[in-house]
Amino acid sequence: MPTVETSPWTPGLSCQTAINELMKMMSTPETNNRIIDPMMAIANCSTRQRIVVVGVKSMELMIELHRRGYLLAAAAGNCGLPAGQYEVALVDWRRRTLHALDATMDWLDDFLSPRAALVIWLDAQKAAAKDALRAAVMKRGFVVLQGAEHPCGSVLLAQRWQAIPVQQAA
Repeated sequence: MPTVETSPWTPGLSCQTAINELMKMMSTPETNNRIIDPMMAIANCSTRQRIVVVGVKSMELMIELHRRGYLLAAAAGNCGLPAGQYEVALVDWRRRTLHALDATMDWLDDFLSPRAALVIWLDAQKAAAKDALRAAVMKRGFVVLQGAEHPCGSVLLAQRWQAIPVQQAA
């Protein structure tokens, strides 16, 4: 008797089972975890926040976030119309130029809420490139709060300056 291969689109499978199977097929945990873990650690997101994922691997990273319970995460390709609806943006900027980041930041700006956090993952860079990134982020009204180095790259956390509480004088 011949064996039949099953795919996520096999008739008779429930929609949720098909989605779970597709997520297993597309998710590459070893690659995704290498950047998702530090990005999520620095962002300190809750599963109730709306997250937009931007970058070449945005769909795979979104699927990994869904697998982890962040069901309000969306990839750049399916994030809807810009309405300031996202509280966190995870930007996977591996193997991309900082010049190209300007256009992406312009596009992304309208999707982010006034209190949005921005997390950018970069390949290991020289200090001058990191300074250029900080300047580009600050030019768009973000304040760099934190950065961290990892063996396979670095991560930067920024938040819109309006969202940073101003300490009142006594």
